Amino acid sequence: MNCPISKRCGSCQYIHMDYPQQLIKKQDYCQKLFPQLNVHSVVGMENPYEYRNKVIVAFNQKYEYGLYEESSHKIVPMQKCLLHDEETHKVLAKIQSLFRKYRMSIYDEHKNRGFLKHVLIRRAIETNQTLVVLVATDGMFKGSKNFCQELVKACPSVQSVVLNVNKRQTSVVLSSIEKVLYGKGFIVDKLCALSFKISAQSFYQINHSQCEKLYAKVAELLNGQKDQVVLDTYCGIGTIGMSIAKNVKKVIGVELNKDAYKDALNNAKMNDIRNISFYNEDATIFMQKMAQSHMHIDSVIMDPPRAGSTKEFVEAIGILKPQSVVYVSCDPSTQARDLKWFQQIGYVTKDVYLYDMFPHTEHVETIVLLSHKSPESTINVKEEFGEGEGKVPLDLIAERAKKYQPKPKITYKMI
Repeated sequence: MNCPISKRCGSCQYIHMDYPQQLIKKQDYCQKLFPQLNVHSVVGMENPYEYRNKVIVAFNQKYEYGLYEESSHKIVPMQKCLLHDEETHKVLAKIQSLFRKYRMSIYDEHKNRGFLKHVLIRRAIETNQTLVVLVATDGMFKGSKNFCQELVKACPSVQSVVLNVNKRQTSVVLSSIEKVLYGKGFIVDKLCALSFKISAQSFYQINHSQCEKLYAKVAELLNGQKDQVVLDTYCGIGTIGMSIAKNVKKVIGVELNKDAYKDALNNAKMNDIRNISFYNEDATIFMQKMAQSHMHIDSVIMDPPRAGSTKEFVEAIGILKPQSVVYVSCDPSTQARDLKWFQQIGYVTKDVYLYDMFPHTEHVETIVLLSHKSPESTINVKEEFGEGEGKVPLDLIAERAKKYQPKPKITYKMI
């Protein structure tokens, strides 16, 4: 399928390829990264379009919206992106018309003036709910009530509108300062038969249908038992941990982002999951504390950012000695690096499972199951005791036992 802006946008590196060819290319890449492992075929999509549930666009002074050109801050105007659904484009088109109507002041980064910086759209696919986030330089939005009323009337899927105030000159889109203009400030989606609240800054997988396949594989590899204690690190809003909680005794979630941590607490409460607890802390520091306390953990799930984990995190795993580690990665190259650290502490894997979470891009998600290294070889010795050819006489065994019996220790009482 042809995309009119792909050459300028640069987001979809493989859009010019047939989809089966894309999957082969991703598998070849992973086979080179993991030459000693069994790299499984990529699990792809039946329809690899309109899968993204999140988009961030910028506007120019003509009120055209679009994505940034590759390696620049030049806006590539668009009317449609093949990766987003029709509802996303409907909402963006209405926002565009309202900006024109209200003569919205668009931010100029060269002059460092203007009101609106970005618009973030988040979609809950299963529930058809939309969250609109306006990123601006000021907390005062004159006419916001009328703006929201008109937007919601034209696009009933919009359940909430949030104003995010970011006054900094930075490439980071969102700040921690938010004001709810309409609704509750979040939307609710269904994933793996559970409900999840999604706020502006929540980590939530971009591809809903592939995410469910990915989590099903995590549950399969984990092979949860009713007496099992599982540590879910880099847990985001708690999606993976909650999806496997019913199969295990207890889940402990760790997440550094404060907003995601709060969402995780609310999500557990909303789903009435009582055997899960969350901690708002850096995953490496939390692991080191657990290692120092010699806490008992049966299994660890880890889903770190693209930068991967840390050597200190892996070393803490070596101290805790869980039976297994399920490592989910959005960057196989950093995962390959981390696997070398795991090998140093005695954890190995045989298989790499691939999931195409981002069709038409060069990215691919990988999962491995790590466990303690088995002895390379064993010697089986079979002896028969008793009388007869090829058998060891019982009296000979008694003599050997007497010969190697340790000498008694001299005690004070014996003296």
